[in-house]
Amino acid sequence: MHKSDYTFSKKAVSCYFDADFSNISGLVGDADIVIITDVNVFFHHEEKFSTFPVIKISSGEEFKTQATVDYIIRELISLGANRNAFLIGIGGGVVTDITGYVAAVYMRGIKFGFAPTSILAMVDASIGGKNGIDVGVYKNMVGTIRQPEFIFYDYSFLQTLPVKEWVNGFAEVIKHACIKDALLFSILERYSLHDYQTDKTLVAELIEKNVEIKCGIVTQDEFETGDRKLLNFGHTIGHAIENLHGMPHGHAVSIGIVAACNLSEKINGFHFEEAAKIVKLLAAYHLPVDIETNHEKVFDVLKMDKKRKGEGVQFILLKNIGDAEIKFISLTELESHFKEIL
Repeated sequence: MHKSDYTFSKKAVSCYFDADFSNISGLVGDADIVIITDVNVFFHHEEKFSTFPVIKISSGEEFKTQATVDYIIRELISLGANRNAFLIGIGGGVVTDITGYVAAVYMRGIKFGFAPTSILAMVDASIGGKNGIDVGVYKNMVGTIRQPEFIFYDYSFLQTLPVKEWVNGFAEVIKHACIKDALLFSILERYSLHDYQTDKTLVAELIEKNVEIKCGIVTQDEFETGDRKLLNFGHTIGHAIENLHGMPHGHAVSIGIVAACNLSEKINGFHFEEAAKIVKLLAAYHLPVDIETNHEKVFDVLKMDKKRKGEGVQFILLKNIGDAEIKFISLTELESHFKEIL
């Protein structure tokens, strides 16, 4: 196990790489650990959690709601959890989002940490302090920005990760390459999903690189006043697609990335050949690159996006692979291109 510390505005967060879950209790001192996980992770790894109280939630984005938060809070009360409780969210992005949110509001704030179990959670969802829930079709509409004490990377959890969840996570990996790291993009072109699934060293290097990219952005802009917005590349349209179609997050983001590339071509001078390379890479990692949808409904949801400002949206566009920018686009201009880009 080795550790990297990343300093945010109010605290340092320790990332423990190549770690063993049996050592996790040593990180919390005399606090009372309560595990929050989903039923799928619990089924596959029940033996890891045998010494801790466990609160299990249903698996899936449709359960990332206030009702689930209320259930967890009632369970914490029934366990007698006080301010010495330490929540550890073990699972994918839904579990980490909800755990951080509950920790922020239970008894006005208790400590928490994450042990992400999916590629998506390891490289994206668990990092940066964004915690929250969905409200209807509106993604992450309610929540907090509050950092965990640690993120604990035990790669043995990936052994039971379904192939579809490997695919789901690589949308965020490709996103990071598109906005910040042309070298990472070329590395991804060199390897395949199967290579990463079967080579522990390769996937460990990939995860650490992506943690470094995201933490590098977020430590400079924790509360999303500037460059942290770059991490929304592919998400503005992707979030609307995700909830309207009930798609996995990474699949919807992949479609959103293609739409953002198309828009970058139209209004930002992004070269067609570069856009084609991105579409090819997404497809190579088995991610969808188009969808039959109701454009009007997608646009209606998009208009409620948190990145909207007045009569426009702060959209993330590419100048080159590895070089993105934030651009304000009026809703009128965006709508005029909408059916062509999506």
